[in-house]
Amino acid sequence: MKLAIGLLGAGLALIGVAGGIGYLVGTRAGQAPATAPPPTVSQVTPAPPATPPAHPPLGPALSSTHPAAAPGLPGHPSVPATASTGVATLASQPPLSGRAHVDAGVEPNARFTHFRVGQRNVKTLFNDAGITWVGTSGGVIRYDIETDDYRLFDLRSGLLANGIFHIGKLGGRIVVGTYGGGMALLDEARGGWDIYNIPQGLADAFVYDVLQTRDGDVWIATWSGANRVTGGALDERDKWRTYSVENTAGGLPNDWVYALAEGPDGEVWLATEGGLARFAGGHWENWNHERGVGASYAEVRDHVGFSNDPADYSRHHSRQKQEMGLQDVNVAYNPNYIVALQVDADGTVWAGTWGGGLAQFDGKGFRNFTVADGLPGNHVFALHRDREGRLWVGTNNGLALMKSDGFKVFTTDDGLFSNTVFSLHSAADGSAWIGSFGGVARIARLE
Repeated sequence: MKLAIGLLGAGLALIGVAGGIGYLVGTRAGQAPATAPPPTVSQVTPAPPATPPAHPPLGPALSSTHPAAAPGLPGHPSVPATASTGVATLASQPPLSGRAHVDAGVEPNARFTHFRVGQRNVKTLFNDAGITWVGTSGGVIRYDIETDDYRLFDLRSGLLANGIFHIGKLGGRIVVGTYGGGMALLDEARGGWDIYNIPQGLADAFVYDVLQTRDGDVWIATWSGANRVTGGALDERDKWRTYSVENTAGGLPNDWVYALAEGPDGEVWLATEGGLARFAGGHWENWNHERGVGASYAEVRDHVGFSNDPADYSRHHSRQKQEMGLQDVNVAYNPNYIVALQVDADGTVWAGTWGGGLAQFDGKGFRNFTVADGLPGNHVFALHRDREGRLWVGTNNGLALMKSDGFKVFTTDDGLFSNTVFSLHSAADGSAWIGSFGGVARIARLE
């Protein structure tokens, strides 16, 4: 491990080595942010057309209907594979457990600590009773900050896909949503997973979010609609129902559902590629850009974070731009794409859009916040209310804390791993965990 410190630069220590390749790396607490080194894990499969440096491609398209990963959009990364088996080779795989070897441990009051995950994206973070769960495009990492121990769950642990888009709790168990491997619940006693996939009733094997509502129902966001499992009876096939554009008569505006949230009156909100939807009392209603979601292109054209347009190499995104009247926009902008969602106790809905800023809905109309209002970027990838009730916004150009007079912005100068923030979560000790492509930052306190 000490040898690895010199290999990757002063203050860096490997968490796991496979054939000399680093998998997860920690930076000693209190150091200045370091520039990320070149990716340490190489992909065998070819990459899609070039994307901005802030978000390297995660893998090729799986087919003409599975678009390649676009900047900040979920995409569907492939596992490093051999041509014959489609499974990662043993030599390329990191160990399943070990220690972070952060020098002297993670000091609770240190300014920040960085953890590198190599050529992996961190799309989700979850903190539970002192354990931090990190969802990457290479598996799930369980990290115990007290003991400095980690455990990696991937295909070898029983998951059907290594790409992870959601981690949370369901019925007291860790639940993950995967890229192509369905929904998985961890059995910690045996260290394995119970898988729920299309044969069990899942609408699609790509799962972006999981929500259990107060009435006990379980909702699952997929790219082929949303599932509702009555009473959370996952093992009873007749309790599963799928909602789609077709069977809701357009009430669900798009079958690609990225996020779910429950409102104060039990209503369920859904973030989709066609706007925002609400299911309440058996009835659907939806809102898109034409109804106020997201700032207009004229308002944000000078602050579009990504010049690459997903429509240039994805028939799916190209078709939707045509259908939504955005065919003349040749950059990464589509305010109908809602990729982050937060619903407050008073019913206020916050929607993170793909280039149209942060949309706030008060039940009557929308207000859109953009760079012009102090937001660091107009692509909003993550939203989080911390234990103090503060709203945090992860964007393509930094992390923002919403305040009464605007936004306070945090960047790599303040300890972020990268200014492109895809995921964030707060722990009981007040620390913030912030995920980006290539790594995670733990910041002891953000004010």
